[in-house]
Amino acid sequence: MLSQQDLTGKIIGAAIAVHREVGPGFLENIYENALCVEFDAQGIPYERQKVINIFYRDKNVGEHRLDVLVAGSVVVELKAIRALEDIHFAIVRSYLKALNLECGLILNFAAMPLTIKRVGREFAQDQQKEAE
Repeated sequence: MLSQQDLTGKIIGAAIAVHREVGPGFLENIYENALCVEFDAQGIPYERQKVINIFYRDKNVGEHRLDVLVAGSVVVELKAIRALEDIHFAIVRSYLKALNLECGLILNFAAMPLTIKRVGREFAQDQQKEAE
C-alpha cells in the first residue's frame, strides 16, 4: 500500500501528464475523463462521481458527488477556471469532513502551468499548530 505522500505524488504525476497532452481550455468533464484514462493506465484505483451522503444531527439531509476519490483516501476536485478562490478550499475541506478523510487535491486544468493545491482537514491543521 502506498503512503499518502506517494499516492498524491502519483495523482499529481497523472494530472501533469493529462495537462501536457490535452492542454487548457476545455470543460472539467474532459479533464475528468482524461484523468481517469491515465489512472487506469497507471493502475491507480479510483471512484468517479462518488456519491457521499451528508448528515446533520445524525439524519441524512442529502447527497453530493465528488469528482474523484482515489484509493478511498484522497479527494480530487477538478477545476477548469481562471483562478482558485477560498471557497474551493472550504468545499474540499467539507468533503474531507463528510468522509472522515484527511487529504485532498484541487487540480485546476485551465491554468498554465497546471495549478495543484493540497488541502487538509482543518482539525488536522489545528492539531499540527498546537504541537508546534
